[in-house]
Amino acid sequence: MPVQHRNVRYNCRIICLDGKILLIRPKMWLAGSGNYYEQRYFTPWMKPRQTEEYHLPRRLQKLQGATHVTFGDAVISTPDTCLAAETCEELFTPDAPHNSMGLDGVEVFTNSSGSHWTLRKLGLRLQLIQEATRKSGGVYIYSNEAGASGDRLFFDASVMILVNGEIVAQGSQFSLKEVEVVTATVDLEEVRAYRSSASRGLQAAAKSTGSYERMQTAFALSSDEEDLDLRRGSSPSLEPRLHAPEEEIALGAGCWLWDYLRRSGAAGLLVPLSGGIDSCATAVCVFSMCRVVIGELQSGNEQVIKDVKRLAKFSDHLPETAQDLCHQLFHTIYLGMSRQSSKDTRQRAKDLSAAIGAYHVDLDIDEVYQAQRNLIINTLDFEPKFKVEGGTNTENLVLQNIQARSRMVTTYEFAQILPTTRRRPGGGGLLVLGSANVGESLRGYLTKYDCSSADINPIGAIDKQDLKRLIAWAEKEFELPCLHEFLTAVPTAELEPITESYTQSDEQDMGLSYNELTVFGRLRKEHKLGPFGTFQRLVHEWSDERPRAAEDTTPALMPREVAEKVKRFFHYYAINRHKMTTLTPSLHSNDYSPDDNRFDQRPFLYPPQHDSWAFKKIDEEVEKYEKLRDRKHK
Repeated sequence: MPVQHRNVRYNCRIICLDGKILLIRPKMWLAGSGNYYEQRYFTPWMKPRQTEEYHLPRRLQKLQGATHVTFGDAVISTPDTCLAAETCEELFTPDAPHNSMGLDGVEVFTNSSGSHWTLRKLGLRLQLIQEATRKSGGVYIYSNEAGASGDRLFFDASVMILVNGEIVAQGSQFSLKEVEVVTATVDLEEVRAYRSSASRGLQAAAKSTGSYERMQTAFALSSDEEDLDLRRGSSPSLEPRLHAPEEEIALGAGCWLWDYLRRSGAAGLLVPLSGGIDSCATAVCVFSMCRVVIGELQSGNEQVIKDVKRLAKFSDHLPETAQDLCHQLFHTIYLGMSRQSSKDTRQRAKDLSAAIGAYHVDLDIDEVYQAQRNLIINTLDFEPKFKVEGGTNTENLVLQNIQARSRMVTTYEFAQILPTTRRRPGGGGLLVLGSANVGESLRGYLTKYDCSSADINPIGAIDKQDLKRLIAWAEKEFELPCLHEFLTAVPTAELEPITESYTQSDEQDMGLSYNELTVFGRLRKEHKLGPFGTFQRLVHEWSDERPRAAEDTTPALMPREVAEKVKRFFHYYAINRHKMTTLTPSLHSNDYSPDDNRFDQRPFLYPPQHDSWAFKKIDEEVEKYEKLRDRKHK
């Protein structure tokens, strides 16, 4: 909690016993990267192993029975052990406080954290917690925030207790419970035995920094009576429970959607189904949400029961299946065009909605499209044509964008009116869900203010390959055989007329595969590489001359081909960066998200890349590689 000490605001843990403050421990290392701006609000405590006296407010002086308490970097000493606190980000630092605390005799470490979820992050978090006590021993008690916070982050709890690097208790990662408590019985003698190595003793004895001040208390964590209880023994070690990425998406997005829906006051959710894999994945996330909620209803979760009664108003009875709940809360709409939309995509959308129980609307927007097209014809005396009809690229884009933006307007129109037309008691409006994936956002392969514009987007930071894994997993886990058709379909925007010789393809339009977009996204954000650095990396990793294992599926390209792809990506990334300023708020699921709101803050107007220093250096390097290749083959 925030505590102002000598006119400086600190983020603190307040350790209490029987209503009395034992210690106010300010956070020493603040989170200031990615999604976090802790330094905007707090100052770190810059005095390791030092304490001061904190003057209590008057109302607390009466409760404390004293005017001052200790404030600073100290530890708690009990008759049977010594315990200390480190907070959230401190665990992730190179020289975390538990290192010096452990060498100074602290045996029990506690961590109250606000660590958000991303795909595959729990394994890293677990490794850090294990290493905190694996080298020098100790008990580590880790707690974490749970649920959504009204923004793009979801906090995945995963509370746990570890002894000497081994897990002895682990809570759930995805749950709708307000609070979850796990317990374990630990033997402190195991910690002392683990610490008996000579090297550890030498480092502890030779420690040049000062010792921690110990706050003494008569409260003991154990008792002689408990030692005589033969029914009690140390909790056994457990294997860590880690979800597969596809499970993480289904459960994480499901919990995030439910929290947002119940707190927003909306009457339900709506997604435009295109018949493609992205909107299909969004629908699967909603269905997963319904499955999670039904599970909580069956377990008697009072808060969930209360929320469902408030939201699911079409019946006086609580829904018994995920399909029942889905039919009350979830709406899908297919916005077709007579020449652009195929029978296959229309049927896939219909089949998916029926399988999960959603309320489905099937319509065509030709009249809206033609009205907008006629505005150009009648006002400017010019008839725009698609590329397949002989039109220019500009005409082609204009006609595609009319469709895309008409779909967005129509979606919001139906989101507002559907609860009324369905005669939902109390009416209300629906939250519109988006379905643009992270690769398309990076490339800018979306129309500004089209159906990528929505209220929230559960898959906006997830790449195409992980979405395919989700669909393949849900096909079996959720018993939805209709999902197989989505996996084998070619991704298409269906914004251009279908002819015998032409069907629009997303990857063909982008000039990059979805797998390649994932690589570029990670190199750009996680590896901090620009165009030239990316080329230097990929010219080796994607080289057609590199020896390859049988399972290696990375591209095999010549240097000039690598250069063309690198320049293509960064060219379109630069000219489309402005689209990120209006990107629908999405669940933060990956650390290479282009979310412009607070995670990936960059200029939204870049200079032309074609004559940039980086592109010229790439061309110079290509010439060097080609000359070298020519000499080898002579």
